[in-house]
Amino acid sequence: MSNRLAEETSPYLLQHADNPVHWYPWGDEAFAAARASGKPVLLSIGYSACHWCHVMAHESFEDEATAELMNRLFVNIKVDREERPDVDRIYQTAHQLLTQRGGGWPLTMFLDANDQRPFFGGTYFPKERRYGMPSFGELLSSVATFYAEKADDVQQQAERLSEVFSRLDPAPADKELVMSAAPLTKVREQLAQSFDGDFGGFGGAPKFPHPGTVERMLRHWRKTAQDAEPDIDALFMASLTLTRMAEGGLFDHVGGGFCRYSVDRYWQIPHFEKMLYDNGPLLALYAQAHLATGEIAFARTANETADWLLSDMRAPNGGFYSSRDADSEGEEGRFYVWTPDDVKAVVGDDDFAVVELRFGLNKNANFEGHWHLAVRESIPNIASALKLEVTDVEAALARARKKLFDERAGRVHPGRDDKQLTSWNALAIRGLAIAGRSLQRDDLVDAAADAVDFLRSNLLVDGRLFASFKDGRARFPAYLDDHAFLVDAILELLQSRWSTAQLTFAIEVAELLLAHFEDGDNGGFFFTADDHEQLMHRPKTLADESMPSGNGVAAFALQRLGHLLGEHRYLDAAERALRSAWKAMDEYPHGHVTLLHALEEYLAPPEIVIIRGSDADHWRDAAARLYASTRMLFSIGADEEELPGLLAERKSADGETLAYRCVGTHCELPVRTWESLAALL
Repeated sequence: MSNRLAEETSPYLLQHADNPVHWYPWGDEAFAAARASGKPVLLSIGYSACHWCHVMAHESFEDEATAELMNRLFVNIKVDREERPDVDRIYQTAHQLLTQRGGGWPLTMFLDANDQRPFFGGTYFPKERRYGMPSFGELLSSVATFYAEKADDVQQQAERLSEVFSRLDPAPADKELVMSAAPLTKVREQLAQSFDGDFGGFGGAPKFPHPGTVERMLRHWRKTAQDAEPDIDALFMASLTLTRMAEGGLFDHVGGGFCRYSVDRYWQIPHFEKMLYDNGPLLALYAQAHLATGEIAFARTANETADWLLSDMRAPNGGFYSSRDADSEGEEGRFYVWTPDDVKAVVGDDDFAVVELRFGLNKNANFEGHWHLAVRESIPNIASALKLEVTDVEAALARARKKLFDERAGRVHPGRDDKQLTSWNALAIRGLAIAGRSLQRDDLVDAAADAVDFLRSNLLVDGRLFASFKDGRARFPAYLDDHAFLVDAILELLQSRWSTAQLTFAIEVAELLLAHFEDGDNGGFFFTADDHEQLMHRPKTLADESMPSGNGVAAFALQRLGHLLGEHRYLDAAERALRSAWKAMDEYPHGHVTLLHALEEYLAPPEIVIIRGSDADHWRDAAARLYASTRMLFSIGADEEELPGLLAERKSADGETLAYRCVGTHCELPVRTWESLAALL
C-alpha cells in the first residue's frame, strides 16, 4: 500500500511512496497528527541522486521491522531537500549546533511537534551496529524513551537552540564604515595557503569543484592584468585547478559533464551523481577560462559539458531536469566504469593503443576492480610513444569516445530526477549564455532563451515566482536563490542576445526580490519571502555552500541591473546587503566569494557598453572575445523602442552603429567606429 507520499510530485518522495513507513510530506497534517498522538516527529531529508540516502532507504525504510518501530514511536516526515531548501537549511544548521559536526544527507532529525524544534539528530544511521554507530532501531527506541521521560530537558534544550538561532545573523556594519577592498586581499592570501600546487583545488579530500572560488582567482588576475606585476600566480591556481578537474575522473570523458565531487585529492574517483547546479556554473567557468587563456582544452571541456546538458538534461518544454543518480542497477558508478577488454572490444585494436595510454588502462584498476576513465598521459607523449602525429591521436580519441558513448547508451542508465527547479535552471541558463557567446555557439544561446521562456510561462503564476515544476504543476513559493539567480542569468543572456521582454521579466523578478525578501531593518535578504510558511527560523544565508550565496548573487545582480537602468533603489539595496554581510566577508572571506564579487563591483562599478545600430551584433561579438570580468556588453537593435530607464537614452538614428560606454555613473560620448570602440576596450 502506498503512503501519503504517493500524491507528491518529487521523484525522491515518490521513491518512498511504497515504503512500509507511514511517511507524511512536510506540512500541517503531519504536525497535527504528532500533537494529537503525543509522539515526536522523525524528519528525514534527502534527495534522489544521494547514494547514502538510497542505502538507508534499502536498509531501514524498506524493512518491515524497522518501519513498524518508526510508525509506533514517531510521526514520520520525508522531505526532498531540493524542493524544500528552507526546511533543509534550518535543520542542517540545527544538526551542526546539536552535534558540533557538519551535516549532510540523509539528514535524520527528531523534533518536538509543538514547535518544530529539534532535540536530537544525525545523518546516516546503519540498520545494524557498525562504523562506531548504534543500530537505527536502537536509536529509535532510545530517542523515543528520552522524549517521553525527559520532557523538561527537551524543552530547555529547544529554548537554548532557539536562542542561538536568533543570534546567527551577523550585525550589519556601522553606517559610517567605508567598505574597503581588504576582504579581496585577504581571500587571495587565504586561498593561496590552501591551494594544492600539485593537483589543483583548495584544501584536501574530499574535493569539491567550488566554481566561485576559481572564478575569484580569474577575476583577481584580470583586475591586475594591466599592473606592472600582474598576478600570474592567481591565473595559475585557476588554470591548474580547471585542468586537473577536466582531466580527472570528476569529468565524464565519454558523455561529458561533471560529477558532484571527488573522494580523493587527485580528482580521480567521484561520487558519481551529476547535478545541474554544478554543471551550469562549471560550463560558464570553463568558457570564461578559455577566453582568458586561449586554452583549447578548456573550450573542449565547456563544449562537451554543454552537449551533455542539451542531450541528457533538457526537457521537451525547454527547461532542464535536476540530476542523474550515482547508482544504477543498485551499484554506485556502474554505468560509468569499464574493463580494458570491454574498451578494446568496442574501439578496436588500433585505437585501443591510444585509449589505453590516455586513460591508464595498462595500469591497475582504480574503482572496485574496474577502470573509471581519467587522463593519465598527455596527447603529445602518446604521439611520441606510438610514433603518431598529434592530429592522429586526437582523431583516434574522438572515434573512441563516440563508440564508447554509443556502447554505454545501451546500459541501464542512472535514474534521473526530472523535476525542474527555478534556481538550478537559472544557473544552467547563465552557463549556456556565457558559453554561447564565448564559444560562438548559437544553439546554446537558443537553449538559454528557451529555458527563460519556460520559467516565465510556467513558474510565474499570478505575479509570483514558484520554485519547482513537475507533472505540469508549479509548486512551492520561490526562495531567495530562485529570484537572485534568475535576475543574474537573464542579464547574462541579454549580453548574448537582446530581448526587451526578457529584460522586463528580470525587472519583475527584481521587484519581487525587493518587495518580499529584503530585511528592511538590517539589510540583506532572507531566504524565504515575507509571506512564506512560518517555520522555526527565517534564515538569512550569506556563505557560499554547494551553490553560490543567494545574498551574494542578489547584491551582484541588483548592482548590475541598477547601473544598466540607472535605478538607484537596486544599487541602494545591494549596498545594504553588502553592509549586512561586511563582518562575515571581512572575517571569513574564503567562505563568501560570491559576496566578494559583488563587493568588487561596488568598489569599482562595472563597465557597461550599449551598442545600437545595424552592425551592433558584429561589434558585440568581436568585443566579447576578450575576457573582461567586470564588463557588460549589450547589442540592442535599432528598432527596439520603449526601453526602460537609462536605456531609453541610448539611441541610434538611421541605423548608424553607435557604442555608448559607461563606468558606474560616468558616461562618455558615443563612438561611431569599431576601431574607436576597440581602443576603449
